[in-house]
Amino acid sequence: MSIVSIKEKLGFSLGEYSSSVVWQTLMFFLPFFYTDTFGLTAASVALMFGVVRIFDAFTDPIMGIIADRTNTRWGKFRPYILWLAVPYGLGIILMFTTPGFNDAGKLIWAYVTYSFMMVIYTAIMIPYNSMIGVISPNPDERTSVSSYKFVFAYAAGFSVQLLIIPMVEKLGIGNAARGYQLTMGIFAAISVIFLIISFLSVRERVKPDASQVSNLKNDLKDLFSNKPWMILFVVSLSSLIYIAIRSADIAYYFKYYLELEGQMGKFMAVGTAFVLLGVVPTKWLSSLIGKKKLFIYSLMIIALSSFGFYFVAPDDIILIYALQIIFSLASGPTMPLLWSMLADTADYSEWKNNRRATGLVYSAATFAQKTGFALGGVIVMGLLSMYGFVADQPQTDQSVQGIRMAISIIPGLIAVLAAVLLLFYPLNDKLVYNIEKELKRRKELQSSV
Repeated sequence: MSIVSIKEKLGFSLGEYSSSVVWQTLMFFLPFFYTDTFGLTAASVALMFGVVRIFDAFTDPIMGIIADRTNTRWGKFRPYILWLAVPYGLGIILMFTTPGFNDAGKLIWAYVTYSFMMVIYTAIMIPYNSMIGVISPNPDERTSVSSYKFVFAYAAGFSVQLLIIPMVEKLGIGNAARGYQLTMGIFAAISVIFLIISFLSVRERVKPDASQVSNLKNDLKDLFSNKPWMILFVVSLSSLIYIAIRSADIAYYFKYYLELEGQMGKFMAVGTAFVLLGVVPTKWLSSLIGKKKLFIYSLMIIALSSFGFYFVAPDDIILIYALQIIFSLASGPTMPLLWSMLADTADYSEWKNNRRATGLVYSAATFAQKTGFALGGVIVMGLLSMYGFVADQPQTDQSVQGIRMAISIIPGLIAVLAAVLLLFYPLNDKLVYNIEKELKRRKELQSSV
């Protein structure tokens, strides 16, 4: 019998909507906003992304360590969702506000507001994501929670991709800067409300051994000797690199290669809709063939469909959408599987070392994702700069080539690398269930003493 009700799963998942509103906007629209509305050059955006995102990635393990050592009547991770909801909403608005400064002043504003948003994002989302590891001790139930969570993630992506450009045009009335500020203000308000509902809905059920003494040195030693986690760390890093490169390039691909700027929101939304469809059978497919095999097969399909984008002609819209649908269906299971498998590695570490550090496991994995996101953003902006991209100008054949590479060959090769790495992942489903039973037996013995 499930101990996590559908109501709790839905309430918890609203927090993921708030997370993904920011994450999806950062991937799909922030680079485009900075170059084509805010007025920064591609090179300055590349440098800023590198500096801020790498710094931000290093705050993730710190936040995980802090959360693991937090003890309140609401739990270790849950209170941060409440405490930081309002600053989170404020950060969204400030990041998409264009001040009337000179070029130097605007660049400083971009650094400050972007950095502020990234710090708040880390401080609230590391505890939020860690909740998956403590909401239930059952691996199947955690996979179910992850699937609900990522349905809301992709729903957020769908709304962002489909609505942002029309809302910017409608609310801005010809002023894109004003349109972005008002549009993101609306998304900010929704995000704050959903985070508060998420806090009220969820419970923490898996707790460390009461006799466990927190020791950062031992926690780090356990983490870096955890082979399954190390593999997922690199897979996370690789996955976010190809996702960030591809996502940031879509706007440029549609505006400068296909010359169909008005369709990019529709293209993104179609992709997200099919990602949602891909999420739905994740639990069933993982039970049928195993999490590891499903993850590998998904990544290989992602790679093949990515390569296809390089060879498609700009007027072959049907093939472009067909490739997007294939890519998106294959992408559906990947994130729910990743977060569920991370919980398995936390169980593995506790089983092996008799210590649990859920926040550190998730925050270090998020560090990999943030680093991948940073590198992906730097790569795509650096690639555009290297190939001679200039915003709002007719592009040379060379710059168009860079745009095409960034949506196809480069993401495809990185997806292949991630699939190869997963071949060495040692936790099969049978071992995971045996670990669950052993941990349950240990807790029963402890409670009977």
